[in-house]
Amino acid sequence: MRRPAIPTLIVMLLCLAGAPAFAGDLALKRVMLSTGGVAYLEYAAEVDGDATLTLNVPLDQVDDVLKSIVVYDSKGGVGAASLPGRQPLTQVFSDLPFGPEALASPAALLNALQGAEIRVGASRPITGKLLRVVAETTRATDSTTTTRNRVSMLSTEGLQQFILEDAESVRFVDTDLQAKVDQALAEIASHRAKDRRAISLTTHGSGTRTLRVGYVTAAPLWKGTYRLSLPAEGATAHLQGWAVLENMSGEDWNGVELTLLSGNPVSFRQAIYQAYYVHRPEVPVEVAGRILPKQDTGTVDEIRAASGAGAASLGGAIRAMPAAAPPPALAQQMKALGLAESLERDIPMAAAADAAAAQEGMTQVSFRIPVPVTLGSGQSALVPLIDRNLPAERLALLQSATSTAHPLAAVKLTNDGGNGLPPGVVTLYEQGPQGTVYVGDARLAGLPAGENRLLSYAVDEKTKTLRDSETASRLTKATIAQGVLHLTRSERLSVAYTVAAPKTEARHVIVEQPLMSGWTLIAPGKGVAETVSAYRASLDLKPGETESLRFVLERPNEELLRILDTDDEQLGAIAKSTAIDPAVKAALAELARLRRVVAEKQAAVSRIETAIGDIAEDQSRIRANLESVDKESALHKRYIEKLAAEETRIEALQADRGKADDETRAATDAVAAYIAKLSV
Repeated sequence: MRRPAIPTLIVMLLCLAGAPAFAGDLALKRVMLSTGGVAYLEYAAEVDGDATLTLNVPLDQVDDVLKSIVVYDSKGGVGAASLPGRQPLTQVFSDLPFGPEALASPAALLNALQGAEIRVGASRPITGKLLRVVAETTRATDSTTTTRNRVSMLSTEGLQQFILEDAESVRFVDTDLQAKVDQALAEIASHRAKDRRAISLTTHGSGTRTLRVGYVTAAPLWKGTYRLSLPAEGATAHLQGWAVLENMSGEDWNGVELTLLSGNPVSFRQAIYQAYYVHRPEVPVEVAGRILPKQDTGTVDEIRAASGAGAASLGGAIRAMPAAAPPPALAQQMKALGLAESLERDIPMAAAADAAAAQEGMTQVSFRIPVPVTLGSGQSALVPLIDRNLPAERLALLQSATSTAHPLAAVKLTNDGGNGLPPGVVTLYEQGPQGTVYVGDARLAGLPAGENRLLSYAVDEKTKTLRDSETASRLTKATIAQGVLHLTRSERLSVAYTVAAPKTEARHVIVEQPLMSGWTLIAPGKGVAETVSAYRASLDLKPGETESLRFVLERPNEELLRILDTDDEQLGAIAKSTAIDPAVKAALAELARLRRVVAEKQAAVSRIETAIGDIAEDQSRIRANLESVDKESALHKRYIEKLAAEETRIEALQADRGKADDETRAATDAVAAYIAKLSV
């Protein structure tokens, strides 16, 4: 059994990088493609004793390799690994007297190196210091323009000029400067090739053995596709599963062992290969007269000493760990992923020669292709996964969100195998007297072992449906506290589905009622299944039969009413409800009585104010008449007497009104006090 070299793994994580690529003396032997969008690639090489291996990998996959690389060596370990650094051009040019833009053209380079001594090879050689390069545009007789560069330089003979395009050669006299220009050009050429990295891996061991290097990197996810053949009669359908995959690794797969993983693993990238610098605070320069006290680090030193001893102990433990013996948890994890050699031999072969061998894991299903796979770079392939019979039941699925006039023709597919089926699209065929007939497409979600899925593939236009719904609300509870009436109403939604089967065919119909947040199913009480989005109940219809299925759902609705702001009519309607507690009814009845007393007192006040108003109006009439009659007449005397009597009546009414106002206020206060202390 191959064992990962643990110290080796630590070194490799710090030094190695890679991706699917030509491996030099390491050959690609194993590929695992995951529906999570990653691939595990494993290279192998036969080594004898100490050896040096080379792996050439793309730059854009280096981060993935640094994160996930693992090494297996049964009789040795990795001594060292080297990898060129990721040095951007900006860092390269930071040490040069010119920037990368200076290499855009000869004129740009010369202008960037003003003052440098150059030697011009021409019919008349010139040596001098460079001043400036200026572009000149000339127009020919045919109106065409030509741009040429005039170079000015200062020699021992004075200022001289020449046309750069006419010069046979231009060299820098300073050999160091010429070397820097050569270095910059070499770095640019190297940068163009920096989409790859060459890794040198030194191994130490004894005897002939197989060394394997594996890692996880990005890859196109493989897609599952199915063909489901439905018999004219019977409860079994034949399922063929295929995987569509692409080799986008940049190298050909020649006889590799291919395994397909169906699952949803957590996978991410991290820019490990990128250089990061930690920000350091800037402190002022020490000058005379300024003191910067140092912190007391005595306690920290003690902690550091203790932690250093612990680190040394930990390092010793790591060095003492045998390179060929991984921790049991790591070995079990490698087994679960199919990375151990013994596990490779234990995977059972499928009965059919062209079907994959499946193995169920905790979070994914692996399909191992039993024959070596050869696939060129950039090519796609279709490989068989499944070829077996599954229990299948034909039915009609009524989904109101899809159609309210007809249900969908569907198949209930049960996975009675030992492993799950990956998600994918399904093409359905039907076997009939005239041969195979295409009936529709469906989508299959992941189907774990022992579960079933409904595959809807067509509209069943022979079966007719009707949907009807109604809503109602009733008061179910009432409480009173701190002057607030808390009402609980029950809203009820009733949805009826009526289904009519074809005249000559029976139907098993599954009716779906969408789930609604806050609503509880009341009916039907039995035979209802629940999915993540709907309730399901079934109907079995004979040919030509019509039946109805009703879903009843309820939800509570809370309402708060301030009693002082609620009128008597609304309170009376609430009190008439048979669903509320008798104590609440009695409290509302007493409140209504107290409010009637207030109303009676207010009515008495209104009657007194009306009487006073009538008398005041009559007094105005009498005063107007007094002005038109003789003061010595009997009529004048009569008017005076009546005014006196009415004035006496007003005084009595005003006294009555004061008493009535007091009684009204008392009755109103009684209502407020009753509401304040009311708690039912």
